[in-house]
Amino acid sequence: MKESPLRRIRWTVGIVVVAAAAAFGAWNLWQPAKVSVVTPQRGDAAEIVYASGSVEPRTWAKVTPVVRERIVEQCNCEGSRVAQGDVLARLDDSEARAVLGELEARQALAQEELRRLTVLAERRAASQQALDRAQSELGQIEALVAGQKARLDSYVLRAPSAGVVLRQDGEVGEVAELGTVLFWVGEPKPLLVVAEVNEEDIPRVEVGQRALLKSDAFPRQNLEAVVDSITPKGDPVTKTYRVRFRLPDDTPLRIGMSTDVNIVIRVSKNALLIPPVAVDGNKVFVVEADKARRHEIRTGIRGTNGIEVLSALDERARVVSPYPADLTDGARVSIIGAQER
Repeated sequence: MKESPLRRIRWTVGIVVVAAAAAFGAWNLWQPAKVSVVTPQRGDAAEIVYASGSVEPRTWAKVTPVVRERIVEQCNCEGSRVAQGDVLARLDDSEARAVLGELEARQALAQEELRRLTVLAERRAASQQALDRAQSELGQIEALVAGQKARLDSYVLRAPSAGVVLRQDGEVGEVAELGTVLFWVGEPKPLLVVAEVNEEDIPRVEVGQRALLKSDAFPRQNLEAVVDSITPKGDPVTKTYRVRFRLPDDTPLRIGMSTDVNIVIRVSKNALLIPPVAVDGNKVFVVEADKARRHEIRTGIRGTNGIEVLSALDERARVVSPYPADLTDGARVSIIGAQER
């Protein structure tokens, strides 16, 4: 049976299409992968422990009520210096004073009863047992009076120490709830940053280490502190340890400001650095001629701005960055640009 011309044309077109697809696939297969490279640079590598904290005075105390009552008097002393024992506020003690008045009246009656029984006992008109009972009752009432007078002192909020009233809250007429801080009294200088450091990092933190601070209030300023103390006992719930950082006297930071803390554990000067994104574990790709070769490097400090290279690379190496996860060792590559570090 003779093949028709139309069928021959279809076969020919099919063969051409298959051949073109095969050629295109082969071209793609041999086309070099496009990569960008970076050369190692010299710089300082710093090992950092991160924490976040807030600014507090070294010496300060909170003043809170121990009874729930309405504020009837309050000083206008925020920002002013006070002496220890100065009155900061008074709470409504009218009910407590009424109780005291009742107790003092009972005390007066008990005293009079004791005097009467004493006279009668001297005349042998009253028993010693009655006299002893009167003395006991008077003693009990006197103890209640003393306790109520001491209770009245709790309605007066006083400065716990000499210092500046750093802040005061509450207004006359408001009810002071138990545990609510109405006054913060302390010295505005020196200041500390108090931060919580994770327990896995705390073994590397030591008193005297330098810390670099970042604050949203002063984004363009270089702020520093020094590790002042480390609390001996950590928090088993949050798994953190409290660390205090000493601020210089001329710090612009203010009490209550939040700050990021970068504790400098150690610094390697003039180290050979490559970007962290160029490294996968301890592996990097280096372009040699037109091929990418996988290298195992030895690293030192791994900082956010660079990883210290201790061996297997030199300053002329062309390191593929970012690390190409889908590239094979020995693959042909084409450099499309060099990144600036």
